[in-house]
Amino acid sequence: MPINIDRFEDESEAVLDITEGTQPHTVLTFLADNDEQAFTQTEIHEATQIPRGSVGVVLSRLEERGLVRHRGRYWAIAEDERLASYAAQEAAGSSSTTDDYYGQTDE
Repeated sequence: MPINIDRFEDESEAVLDITEGTQPHTVLTFLADNDEQAFTQTEIHEATQIPRGSVGVVLSRLEERGLVRHRGRYWAIAEDERLASYAAQEAAGSSSTTDDYYGQTDE
């Protein structure tokens, strides 16, 4: 969907869309779910199905914002309290769809 040229000109490059379904969200969720490990770009590509050429760009943008960390070929979720909160929210959201609370009925 196209946007107005004024919006294009005014939009900050610092804005990063991490809403559900975006590539940054997918990478952050994957790394947050596996916060005890670090992964290569190829491993992230294989785990998330994000196109190989896009993974590096996404990781670089996340690193610029302090959301991931990088050493050599490996990438991991950043060590930050906000990210711990993000990971907890993601885990709570996925577990609420699998628990028995909503699906159980009294007979």
